[in-house]
Amino acid sequence: MELFQKQPTLGLIIGNRGFFPDVLVAEGRERILKVLTNAGVKVVTLSSEDTKCGAVENLEDAEKCARLFKSHADEIDGIIVTLPNFGDERAVAEALRIAGLKVPVLVHAFPDEVDKLDPEHRRDSFCGKISLCNNLVQYGIPFTDTTLHVEAPETKEFQEDLRKFIAICRIIKGLKGIKLGAVGARPAAFNTVRFSEKILESYGISVETLDLSEIIAKAQTLADEEEMVFAELKRLQDIFNPKQVPEKALQKMAKLSAALRQWIKETRVVAFGFQCWTALERIYGIVPCAVMSLLSEAGIPSACETDVMGALSMYVLQLASQKPAALLDWNNNFGDDPNKLILFHCSNIPYSFFNTYEMSYQHIIAGTVGKENTYGTVVGHIAPGPATFLRLSTFDKEGVIAGIVAEGRFTEDRVKTFGGYGVAEIQGLRSVLRAIVKYGFEHHVAVTKVHVGEVVREALEKYLGWNILECKAEGNV
Repeated sequence: MELFQKQPTLGLIIGNRGFFPDVLVAEGRERILKVLTNAGVKVVTLSSEDTKCGAVENLEDAEKCARLFKSHADEIDGIIVTLPNFGDERAVAEALRIAGLKVPVLVHAFPDEVDKLDPEHRRDSFCGKISLCNNLVQYGIPFTDTTLHVEAPETKEFQEDLRKFIAICRIIKGLKGIKLGAVGARPAAFNTVRFSEKILESYGISVETLDLSEIIAKAQTLADEEEMVFAELKRLQDIFNPKQVPEKALQKMAKLSAALRQWIKETRVVAFGFQCWTALERIYGIVPCAVMSLLSEAGIPSACETDVMGALSMYVLQLASQKPAALLDWNNNFGDDPNKLILFHCSNIPYSFFNTYEMSYQHIIAGTVGKENTYGTVVGHIAPGPATFLRLSTFDKEGVIAGIVAEGRFTEDRVKTFGGYGVAEIQGLRSVLRAIVKYGFEHHVAVTKVHVGEVVREALEKYLGWNILECKAEGNV
């Protein structure tokens, strides 16, 4: 499943220093435009009618470029600066500052050929990039570097840098002015998932609250024969094949799902935390796990236990990977292996995480509220493959958002248990756990089944100023 497949739009600034050959600039412009077009990127850039070779080499060019970018401000996700030659560092920096778009910036430079360093062919982009970045630092303009200091745009290194940069742009754009949802109160015992709405608001992220009784009341007003209820029921039946689940419980799930989708549409929340126990089971008679699995799979991350920051962590991973994200517990050791652990939830894991899965009841709270009131969990073993783990939290005393990110993989290992689980391997796991307990991160972690740790950290730390701890394979944090 691919989420949010949308053609990215990037601004392109081509730097030029006048006493270098124009042919290098014209050729460089043509080459990088071809690469971007082939990658499915829509490009906003000056034409050769606007400036010499469509490049920026003086203040007048910078102003023209800035005006162009401002006229496309709602479209532009990020900006690439490319240097076919040394470039005019001040003109490029001025273009970015005057445009004022506050989007990610990728700085790229063409390589010289060692047998073409004569005046007609030399670029000096290697040196020019250093000068440009010096000016960007002075101007306070954050930017992303390429893997190699200089790269031909046709190389695999640039292709990968472009892919990562587009992911960074998705994260930053996707977090602008969003609404998160909080349905119900957090479990009384879970001080763990406390968070600060005011800190989120300072980053333009608001929280839409809804009392659990309101969503239950809304679900109860829906008739069995309503089209949206029927659609949700069919979805539950087709995906989970719940032969052992009472029809009455399935009907309740369908109504809850329809009510939540209505609320999501009305409020425009992009992710939410849900009060999943035990009031819902006592009052309404189901667990919401399968409903939440469907929503997360459809691109609306749904976090257990009213963990709003967990929902935000899921949403960030989803933006980065364009794949569903889950929320799991850092739950058990795996024997005495220092780099493996068991990740678990009851569960509401997106169904695409599994090879096989089924709908069942919630073993943990069945003894408290009765098995008949706990149908709706998604049970299965998470399929092996790469994974990125992210936890974001608000630190109220410091007034900041901080997080921890790590990469690893789910293994083939299995254990005899209930719920949804996977055995994960993270090199340097002990350092991850030390950081979690040292700084007081929660026992929940968001997971997506793609390696996107590098772009998550780059986006959140560089462009939003959040403090993101990165756990490396050698075990250092």
